[in-house]
Amino acid sequence: MIYQFGTFELDLAALELRAGGETRALEPQVFRLLALLVENRTRLVGREEIIEKVWEGRPVSDAAIASRVKSARCALGDDGRSQRYIRTLHRRGFRFIGDVRVSPSATDCAGGAAAPRSERGSRPSLAVLPFRMTGGPSRYEALASALPDELITELSRLRWLLVTARGSSFRVQAARFGLRDVGRLLGVRYCLSGSLEIAGRSLTISVELADTLDEGIVWADRLCGRLDDVHSMRDQIRSRILMALDIRIPLHEARLARLLLPEDLDAWSAYHLGLQHVYRFNRADNAAAARLFGRAVALDPCFARAYAGLSFVHFQTAFMHYATDVPAGISKSRCCAERGLELDPLDPFVNFTMGRSYWLEGDLDSSLGWLERATSLSPHYAQGIYARAWTEALAGRTREGRSHADLAMRLSPIDPLHYAMMGTRAFTHMLVDEDAEAAAWAERSARAPGAHVLIAMIAAAAHHLNGDHERAARWAANVRERNGSLRTGDFLRAFPIRPEGARARISRALTTLGF
Repeated sequence: MIYQFGTFELDLAALELRAGGETRALEPQVFRLLALLVENRTRLVGREEIIEKVWEGRPVSDAAIASRVKSARCALGDDGRSQRYIRTLHRRGFRFIGDVRVSPSATDCAGGAAAPRSERGSRPSLAVLPFRMTGGPSRYEALASALPDELITELSRLRWLLVTARGSSFRVQAARFGLRDVGRLLGVRYCLSGSLEIAGRSLTISVELADTLDEGIVWADRLCGRLDDVHSMRDQIRSRILMALDIRIPLHEARLARLLLPEDLDAWSAYHLGLQHVYRFNRADNAAAARLFGRAVALDPCFARAYAGLSFVHFQTAFMHYATDVPAGISKSRCCAERGLELDPLDPFVNFTMGRSYWLEGDLDSSLGWLERATSLSPHYAQGIYARAWTEALAGRTREGRSHADLAMRLSPIDPLHYAMMGTRAFTHMLVDEDAEAAAWAERSARAPGAHVLIAMIAAAAHHLNGDHERAARWAANVRERNGSLRTGDFLRAFPIRPEGARARISRALTTLGF
């Protein structure tokens, strides 16, 4: 990275200060001090930070700091009186005040800096750049840094995504670099940029996710509102971005992985392809997901998320009764989730699969404990919130279940399990005899793309309880066409309803329909 100001160039890669193309000799501590001030030119740098960064925390006197500042000023043709480049704030610290331009260094362009992943060898990586601010009073300029700063903190909770630290990504201004340069300088595959535009009392926040290799737009969104509601808008856009990235990047990674020959798949490519299959909830895709997650584990035995994927596969085998030995499926699901937890106990997806392994045993309290942990690790984790809603509903906590089902749908409107979120909402009505509402939600859920056969059983039961026997019969026929072996007992094992009254009522409805 090269910082240009006046006739000077500060080349961090070459460790040089140049004036008019000529190198000016600097002592190492003076160079580090100058680089520290230039890199943090938007703020005051205090004495403690200077000691930590320049002297690596060793105690030094104020005279030593003053000496290095004087040497830096001398190299720049500056002095303590004019302070054209380095300003002293008495007893507080120093700040670089020159007009700085940034460009890649020769070393960066030659490949010396980190390069974005051009093959599928590691987990996806992302840089969040400072947002651009246009219009409006200067007192709102802090928002352009505050919002991406908050996003970096939240995105760092996504254990599958490598997020560049603020100290690096905020050094790059998107307007001065092409996307390929951003990827090369920061060593990332994806770049999230945005803008805030103020017009009168209106505020528009725009965001854009791009692939730094081909400069293609992966996803973009815009939120408009009143400036008075800025804090609410920050929460909304943060939630939108977190959920969009949690879905869009894996989808994009899977599309790229499909271009590879099967023998060329690495661990992360196999994992992302496995996710695409496992969400389809049918026997063939579940088997394909098992093979892909198995390949990921074989390639990387310490890949916690791949073990979570295998746990999901075995959960689905038991949940959908793909095999007759349901206890074996539950045991395998638990075993894979436990291995994932050994490798990464803080991964929300791993905790999610652990919670679901208890669900099929009817141990709703243990299940709920793990799902609450998953959502505490990642508060915007929509699938974890949905699974928590299911478990709460089955336990008879319909109010909490309904609230969490609505939250999951709001957070992730294009989620591959969105139909199941609607099915959860239907269940919360069935359990408290709100049959018309249950039938309406169940119909929407069962008609949604990708809805599995047990969702059709929910629709059949809900319509029967609501007195619409024609629709109930149609959905019952749909279930038999897709899986003629399903019975009421299978449904109740998949959904261990705790309230006895609701369990008996739904059981009677399914039995009447011939299950």
